[in-house]
Amino acid sequence: MKKLQALLILALALPALGSLAGALKKETFDDSGFVSIFDGESLKGWHVSDKTGHGKGGRWVVEEGAITGSQDRPGNGGIVITDKAYGDFEVVLEMKNDFGPDSGLFLRSNEKGQAYQAMVDYHANGNLMGIYGEGLPGRIEARNFDFTDKVTEIVPRAGVSYPLTFDAAEWPKLWTHGQWNELRARIVGNPPQLTTWINGVRIMEFTDKEKRHQDTGGIALQVHGGGDFTKQFVRYRKIRVKELGK
Repeated sequence: MKKLQALLILALALPALGSLAGALKKETFDDSGFVSIFDGESLKGWHVSDKTGHGKGGRWVVEEGAITGSQDRPGNGGIVITDKAYGDFEVVLEMKNDFGPDSGLFLRSNEKGQAYQAMVDYHANGNLMGIYGEGLPGRIEARNFDFTDKVTEIVPRAGVSYPLTFDAAEWPKLWTHGQWNELRARIVGNPPQLTTWINGVRIMEFTDKEKRHQDTGGIALQVHGGGDFTKQFVRYRKIRVKELGK
């Protein structure tokens, strides 16, 4: 009888345990030491690079307190990059992009747009906050989910060594399209260790195995070349940086 009672208790507990396993785990951060690198009114401290393989820069303006990017003509994209170079740092920003354009948050970028990219591929079959080697030697692509054709749905990638930290069904609770959401990325060392978060939930931890890029570089935002994204926009605001190890 005691064994039967124990089995019944375990059976009743399993649904609750399953729900806990899928719960979103938001982290708390020490946000002291961050410095704003965007004044909300101008591109002071930033410049457009015309040296990337995505075009001659695209269109970058400040609208309603946000850096807003698009292609200025069909197919012509590019990056806007900080004048200052950074080494080990953490960057936080808010994003409200249209679902369609391919963008990115570039870490230690040069004028050619070669960088470690925290992915902002905000489109069908795209990904947020995975890691991609933009123009770097070798193949770097660490991602653990893909969007469906709906911004409200994601599908976990099977067989990856960096699994999704939450149940994919919880995505609508983590991310709200059409509102400002927070993206955070940290890069340390070289070969670097990179960590990313979405609205406080850890998404990716990736450590490169070899040195394949410079120790310092700019922070850049991208509008991908190709297609016609002259009427769809990427938007970033409240961009802050903490330099680490100083």
